[in-house]
This record gives sequence, structure tokens and C-alpha cells, in this order.
Amino acid sequence: MSELTRRRLMTALPIIGAGALGVGFWKMLGGMGSGNFDPHAVNAPILNRPVPDFSLPGLPGMGDGFGSDTLKALTQPVLLNFFASWCIPCVAEMPELREIGNRIPIWGVAYKDKPEDSVRFVQRDGSPYQRVASDRSGLTAIDWGVTGVPESFLILPGGRIAWHGTAALSMDTLHTEIQPRLSTAEAGK
Repeated sequence: MSELTRRRLMTALPIIGAGALGVGFWKMLGGMGSGNFDPHAVNAPILNRPVPDFSLPGLPGMGDGFGSDTLKALTQPVLLNFFASWCIPCVAEMPELREIGNRIPIWGVAYKDKPEDSVRFVQRDGSPYQRVASDRSGLTAIDWGVTGVPESFLILPGGRIAWHGTAALSMDTLHTEIQPRLSTAEAGK
């Protein structure tokens, strides 16, 4: 290959790459405009399946952890909330979690967090969680399909995942997304 051909190729590669990115961005914007692309949608292949196998320890002084066997033995629905003390949206959702926790039990999983930081975070203004476990490595979160915190899952009796939310929980989310699934699950009994 001649020096001139190599230079042309090296000059053309960034231009071709930028063009490909531009076409992809243009298609994404077109999809958003036509309603065929939702930037908040998350592929959740875990929905309507049993919880993945896992076992996590509890946080110091906050009781035992839990695992898939505990969730599969449930006789009532539970919200499972992945959180971290370093997560700003997790801090923002805590008042709403305490209110939601009065309506449905919430179990927490501290994601990639130091146990002492998680304990302080959960106990600061009153814990919304009935049980809390620690996923220091983040490997359990990967099995659940967690892409960032906070993320929550509605677990139905028997350990089936009925809903997956990828944002901070709110009362609006409870009313519009979670309760309809609870009603459908109750009707299906």
C-alpha cells in the first residue's frame, strides 16, 4: 500500500465514523418524533420470570440479608429497591419510599456501597425498608438487569417479577404503574 493511499484512508476513517454516528442520531430522533423510540425504555427480559438466584448478606445491625429463596417464599407482593448512599436520585426518593412503604412492603439492596455508608443512609430519616441486603460487588444487580440506581422491581407471591422501574419511585409511579399490576395479579388468583 502506498503512502498516499494510507494517508487517504487515515483521513477518511474519522469522516466515515462521524457520518455513521450522524445517521444513527438522525434515525433515533426520527423514531422519537414518530413515537417508535422511547429513550427511557429499558429492555427487561427478566419481567414475568422468577427472580434470579442470589443470596446477599444483611447490613450490620439491620438484620439478616435475603436471597432468591426468601423472595420465592413470599405470600404477599414486595417492592425490591436497589439503592446506594452515593446516589442523588436515591436520596431524593427516600421521602416517597417511606410513604409507599406504608402501602406495600419495600425491601432494599445496597448496590456497590460500603456497609457503614448504607446503614447511615438508610437510618438517617427513618428506613422505608422492611429488609435490607448488601450487594457490594454489584454482581447480583447485574443478574437482575440493573443498569443504575435507583431501580425497583415488583415481586409477586412465589417470586415472579411483575414490574421493573428504572427511576426514583414516586406516589405517581405507585398509582399508575405498580397498583394496576397488583390489581391484575389479584384478579388472576
